[in-house]
Amino acid sequence: MAEHLTTLDAGFLEIEDADHHVSLAIGGVAVLEGPVPDFAALRDTIGARCLSNPRSTQVLRTHPLDLTAPEWVDDPDFDLSRHIRRAALPPPGDDAALFAEIATIMERRLDRERPLWECWVIEGLARGRWALLIKVHHSLADGIAATNLVTALCDDGNVASFATEIRGSRRTSRRPGPARPSLNPLDWIGDSMRFSVSLAKTAARTVAGAAEVAAGVLLPAGRSPLTGPVSDLRRYSAAAVPRSDVDDVCHTFGVTINDVALAAVADSYRAALLRRGQRPRPDSLRTLVPVSVRSSQQMDASDNRVSLMLPCLPVDLADPMQRLHAVHDRMQTAKSSGQRQAGNTLMWATNRFMPFALTAWTVRLLSRLPQRGVVTVATNVPGPRQRLHVMGREVIRLLPIPPIAVQLRTGIAMLSYADELMFGLLVDFDSAPDVDELAAGIRRGVERLVAIARSSGRARRKGDLLLLPSG
Repeated sequence: MAEHLTTLDAGFLEIEDADHHVSLAIGGVAVLEGPVPDFAALRDTIGARCLSNPRSTQVLRTHPLDLTAPEWVDDPDFDLSRHIRRAALPPPGDDAALFAEIATIMERRLDRERPLWECWVIEGLARGRWALLIKVHHSLADGIAATNLVTALCDDGNVASFATEIRGSRRTSRRPGPARPSLNPLDWIGDSMRFSVSLAKTAARTVAGAAEVAAGVLLPAGRSPLTGPVSDLRRYSAAAVPRSDVDDVCHTFGVTINDVALAAVADSYRAALLRRGQRPRPDSLRTLVPVSVRSSQQMDASDNRVSLMLPCLPVDLADPMQRLHAVHDRMQTAKSSGQRQAGNTLMWATNRFMPFALTAWTVRLLSRLPQRGVVTVATNVPGPRQRLHVMGREVIRLLPIPPIAVQLRTGIAMLSYADELMFGLLVDFDSAPDVDELAAGIRRGVERLVAIARSSGRARRKGDLLLLPSG
């Protein structure tokens, strides 16, 4: 039986259709130690692992006038050789050459007449290394699902991820429920009243969150060179910081890893605005922050299960510590405001109650509007906690690749892998030529916070218990 796309999954197709300059694919790159295996053997191994996912051999079947949602059907002409490709970097095979190849691969649209994925074997990296790039359409996977696809190519099987750790902490933080229901009718009345009040509060918070999301999207922020039409060419760059350094900042100031990452992003974008002759304003960097709503039972599903928040990152603040605390406060406010619930409720309602044609036409119309309320997207994906291997070769580094669309000229993806937090940036070629400076600025932003944490005298000392002890 064919499986229909959800409203959210199909929405990425509509957004891509609204702008012929956009390729709404996301991806990940595994940089591996050498030597590169024999290509035929590698293709057979990778092919067998890819084919374990049903989406690998399925194509989209669409319907006239979008009267029904597209559906996944088996591809009768599936040919693995069309999906596992080969590329080589020019000497010296440095980061600049790898990043240029990533941008070239990602800017091309996936062929909708075939299954919506590609795997590229990239040879010729410096120091005898090579890379695997997985590219999938956003209609098929969100960040967690795409990371799972990369992990599935590895020898290591079911590896633990930071997502598992997050879900575990959420479960342990929940209060235990009552052992058994009360037999006292007065207790029933009290429980019913408390449930009604709680439900009303949740509904009010969701409505308020929906209003905040709508305002963030529809109301223009200060004019910024970081928004506007995009070309069909891309640039890519990346920066890595040690997880132990980020943990030092979290431990010292009582913030989250996401707070530290977004504060560093704000640091870099403040510098970028100043380079462009713009005065950073409180509303200069409204950022779309995807939030996973994927449950433990849905971790292996190839689809999108995300909501969103729209905080303004504090690029107007020059002091690094003020920025960090402002990010923390704003993320806490956004989490409690109902923005995440509003997005999740909207997707549930459209899937269940609205005709698909209406939602498809609405998304297409909105995608064509010149939105200037949101400036960038910053997504944080929890990756594998332990080192991975492909045909016995160690995965040295994992690079995330975000998409850009709807007049967002820059996108940032953050991925935790083993002892690193990696930032990957995909930007429009013409309007963001300083992508390497953006990436370096994020790294410097983290380094500044680390220096402040260590100079405070409260940073981690040997023997302190942290999430990821160094060494």
